[in-house]
Amino acid sequence: MTPPTTLHGSYVASDVTFLLRLTELESTDLAEKERLIQSGQRHYSQMLSIESPPSNEHQTLYQQALNTGLERLATEVQMLALALKTKRPNRPIVLVSFVRAGIPLAILLRRALIDLGAECVHYGVSIIRDKGIDTAALNWIETQHPFEDIVFVDGWVGKGAIFTQLQASLGQRYTDEIPFVVLADPTGKAWLSASGDDWLIPSGVLGATVSGLISRSVLADDGGWHHCMLYEHLRAYDQSQAFIETVDAHRKTLKTVPLLNWTPALRAQLQAQSQAAIAHIVDTYQIQNLNRLKPGIAEATRAVLRRVPERILVQDPTNPNLRLLQHLADTRHIELETVATIAPYHAITIIKKAL
Repeated sequence: MTPPTTLHGSYVASDVTFLLRLTELESTDLAEKERLIQSGQRHYSQMLSIESPPSNEHQTLYQQALNTGLERLATEVQMLALALKTKRPNRPIVLVSFVRAGIPLAILLRRALIDLGAECVHYGVSIIRDKGIDTAALNWIETQHPFEDIVFVDGWVGKGAIFTQLQASLGQRYTDEIPFVVLADPTGKAWLSASGDDWLIPSGVLGATVSGLISRSVLADDGGWHHCMLYEHLRAYDQSQAFIETVDAHRKTLKTVPLLNWTPALRAQLQAQSQAAIAHIVDTYQIQNLNRLKPGIAEATRAVLRRVPERILVQDPTNPNLRLLQHLADTRHIELETVATIAPYHAITIIKKAL
């Protein structure tokens, strides 16, 4: 099978090839989608709610997040690239990023790795909670590259559902840790992370318009590559390539960056903290289904955009990193609830029980 030469979303072709098939899918209303998901009638990966253009205020808040986070983002991309090059010396690196949150980070990593002299390619693939990684896409990659050269990339870790799914799909193929790289991991589960902080990652506050105009992936039932839609109606609002060029240009101006500090001790501390926070929320709000919990600023924000929230918990409502979340909550007429015991997370959205 030859990979599609045209499915690069709105990115330049050299940055990423999406191993996905384009489809057309009718939009499902948010409330109806929630009912179908929670009743078990449909899986979330079988439906899409077509994204609306971001409001002027949303776009302004995104730009503020980018301006504020640019130095940190560029620095941490370089830190990850250096650490990855050290762990994989003199070997090609095949970045396999998860649609959608992993795409921008992997593009930036690929550029940084190439500047460091590494041979590197990048594919975007689907992984779906409860269903697994797109094995058809992964099988194609293995016809082109050795499996041991693959590094999996996501944007961040919330409570670890995708990491858990990755382990379930591929854990038996590894004798050591799965090479799983993210920008931020408050759970301590990733093989490499730039930090354990829950911070306002700029690419986490937009959807398709910072992800190459690609929709969330849709499960395939024919054994082939998973599907997606290309959101042409959002092209006028697209920030995907501009985001990459802005961060990459700033990275190139950096003189030195700190060494990555992702130690076993730090990871163990984060695991204990995040597990305690989740357990506290589960107990306090009597959560039977963990899928209703969306911890971390990025996950909490996306849940307000794509799901039906019941409540939004924040550690400190004056935190400037929560401005967009506050704006979105206001548009949905939901008050932020201050809960001091959710560290290491700064925000957690609880999805409304539909039944």
